Amino acid sequence: MRLRHLSLCLGFLALLPLAARAAEHEDAKPKASEHKLTQSKSFLPLEPFYTTIVDDNRAQGMLMVGVGLDVPDEALREVADRSMPILRDAYLRNLMSFTATAVRTNAQPDAAQIADRLQAVTDRALGKKGAKILLAQVAIRVTR
Repeated sequence: MRLRHLSLCLGFLALLPLAARAAEHEDAKPKASEHKLTQSKSFLPLEPFYTTIVDDNRAQGMLMVGVGLDVPDEALREVADRSMPILRDAYLRNLMSFTATAVRTNAQPDAAQIADRLQAVTDRALGKKGAKILLAQVAIRVTR
């Protein structure tokens, strides 16, 4: 019985170097690179927003607005990150209202007005100032 126990222990000891080598090999694998838009920790990217341009009771095109948030305050950045679904909903509702009343297919929309509207939505949704909306792109696509 002791001899069987001893041989079993020696067998496990013989396997230890193989396990250590496997662990080293696992650590040596290159990590998958993560695509970042910027090195800034304060920047929170958002997916672009698309709204429909309606004229004469028909869809005439789409408005695309690409934005991001710059939040230097770490505590506010955590609040903004947690509140991202609420912010996205508020941005989309505001842009839908703006598109319905102010966007036409024959003229480029006013980017400054869009930025001001989205900044007001941001301040209201987060409860305080400190997060800056950054417009990346404003474009319309006409469908004819």
